[in-house]
Amino acid sequence: MQNMFGDGTDTTQSVMEWAMSELLKKPITLQKLQAEVREVTQGKPEITQDDLEKMRYLKAVIKETLRCHVPVPLLVPRESTRDIKIMGCDIAAGTLVLVNASAIARDPMLWENPEEFQPERFLNSNIDFRGLNFELIPFGSGRRVCPGINFAMSVNELALAKLVNKFNFALPDGIKPEDLDMTEASGITVHRAHPLQAIATPYLC
Repeated sequence: MQNMFGDGTDTTQSVMEWAMSELLKKPITLQKLQAEVREVTQGKPEITQDDLEKMRYLKAVIKETLRCHVPVPLLVPRESTRDIKIMGCDIAAGTLVLVNASAIARDPMLWENPEEFQPERFLNSNIDFRGLNFELIPFGSGRRVCPGINFAMSVNELALAKLVNKFNFALPDGIKPEDLDMTEASGITVHRAHPLQAIATPYLC
C-alpha cells in the first residue's frame, strides 16, 4: 500500500508541475483552459465529476502533458516469454525489454511537431492513454498496465481545474514565458531540474 501511494503521489505531482509549467510558458493556452473551466463551473464553489466530463480542453491539456513529459520514461521492464520477431528484430525468449515511452511520445513519425505543446491535437482525436493506442502509453499497456490510471487522472483533472478556476498565474521576477526553464532532471521519474515558481492571485468572479 505504501508503494502504491508513494508511486502515485510522485508521478501525479510531477504531471501537475509540468502541466502548470507548459501553461505558464503558453499564456494563450492557459487562458483557453481558464475560460473553459470557468464557463462550466459558473462560479460554483466546488467542481463535480459531471463538470469535469464537460471540460474537453482540460482533458486535452493533461493528455498533451502526459505526451510531452511521460512520468516514467522507461516503462516497467518486461521479459519475453518466447522467441519473436518484431519489425525485423529477433528477440529471444528471456530477453529483458525496456520500452521507451517518452521516445514514442515524441516520435516525429507518429506526431506532428512532437516537441511543441499543443493540446488541440487531442480535441478531435480518439487517441487515449489507457494502453490501446501505442502512440501514447504513459501508463503502459496490456495485462501489466498501471492499476492507478483512474486515480491519477481523477486527481490531476480535479486539481488542475481547481487551480486555474480559482487563481490567475504569472511568472515571478519579470520572467518572460519563452524564457521559462524547462530542463528535466534525470531519474526514474521525470521532474523539473528546478522547481516551478509562480505567482498566484485569487480570481474574483
